[in-house]
Amino acid sequence: MKATLVRTGLTGIAGLTLAAASLFAATAHAADTISVVTFGGAYEAAAKKAFFEPFTAATGIGFSTESYDGGLAKLSAMEQAKNPTWDLIDLESNDAITGCDEGLLRKIDRKSLGNTSDFIPGSIMDCAVAAMVWSTVYAYDTTKLKTPPTTINDFFDLKKYPGKRGLRKSPKVTLEWALLADGVKPADVYKVLGTPAGVDRAFKKLDTIKPSIVWWEAGAQPPQLLSDGAVVMTQAYNGRIDDAVHKDHKPFESVWDGQVYDFEWWGIPMGAKNGDAAAKFIVSASSAKSYADLTKYIAYAPPRKDAIPLIAKDRLNDLPTAPANFKHALQINASFWADNADQINKRFQVWLTQ
Repeated sequence: MKATLVRTGLTGIAGLTLAAASLFAATAHAADTISVVTFGGAYEAAAKKAFFEPFTAATGIGFSTESYDGGLAKLSAMEQAKNPTWDLIDLESNDAITGCDEGLLRKIDRKSLGNTSDFIPGSIMDCAVAAMVWSTVYAYDTTKLKTPPTTINDFFDLKKYPGKRGLRKSPKVTLEWALLADGVKPADVYKVLGTPAGVDRAFKKLDTIKPSIVWWEAGAQPPQLLSDGAVVMTQAYNGRIDDAVHKDHKPFESVWDGQVYDFEWWGIPMGAKNGDAAAKFIVSASSAKSYADLTKYIAYAPPRKDAIPLIAKDRLNDLPTAPANFKHALQINASFWADNADQINKRFQVWLTQ
C-alpha cells in the first residue's frame, strides 16, 4: 500500500476491457442474479453505481444484496451445510485470509485479471481481489470545537477535549490507536502488540478514556452520534464521514493522523451457485475505470495505480492515500489479526465487563 502512485498508460486496461466483454456475454445466460453480501450503507450505494449497475448493463446479470457486519460465522455455517446462498462476499482482510485458509473461499484465477502490474502490491490474494482502500479515522463536528483536534493523541486527551468518544466495539484498530497515542511509532505497533506486555499497555491506555467511550457497531452510527451530539469525536470509516459531508452537508471534519488503512476484498464462497458469474464480475470491478468511478460516490481509494489519472484532482485530496493524509498512516496487519483475533477478542470482551 506504500507503493508510489504514478501516472501510467491505459493500453492494458483497454485490452482487459475487451477481453472481459467477451467473457460477460458468455456468462449472461448462466446466471440472472448474483447474490452479494456487503457492509451496506454508503459503500454499498457507491458500489451499486460504480460496480453493479455497469456490470448489469453489460451482461444482463443483476444483483440481490444483503448487508452484514463482517466475520465468517455465517459463511462457515453455509459451508458445513453445503448450502451456500451467497455468490459474492465483501470481506475485511483478516477474514479474507482466514476464509481462504479454511477453504471457505474459492481461488481467484489471476490470469483472468489480465496485466496485474498496476495493482498495488498486496492487493491480490489467492482467494480475493481488493475492492478498494479504506481507512479508519476519527471525526468531529466543526461547530462544536473551538480548537480543532489534529493528532491521535487529541482523541485520548480528555482534559483538552472533554466529552464522549465513539469507538467501534472491536479491539482491531482500537488497540493500535491506543499504542499510537501512547507514543509507539507506526512501524513498531505490531511488534509491541505482538507481546503480552504490549497488549497490557494498549488496554492500560484505553482505561484512561474508558468511562467516556460510546461503543458503536454499524458504520452508519458514527455520523449519527456526531449529529446527535452524543460524542465530541468518534472513530469512523472515512467514507461514511465523507458521505455525510458531501451528501448530507454535515459540518464534520476527519482527522487523518493515525489513520489505519486497509483493503476491502471481493471473495467468492466455495460452492457458490453463481460463482462463475461472480468471478466475471470481479474482473469487471477490478478495472482502472471501475475503481476510479467508485471515488465519484465515496472517498475510498483505488487499489491500482493506473486508476489515479482517471480521478478528478480535487477528489484525490479526500482519499486515504492522498500525500497529506498519508503521512502518519498505519496499514492494518491482516495476518496479525488472522492469527490473534480470537485470543485478543476474548481479552477485549473481559475488559468490557470490568
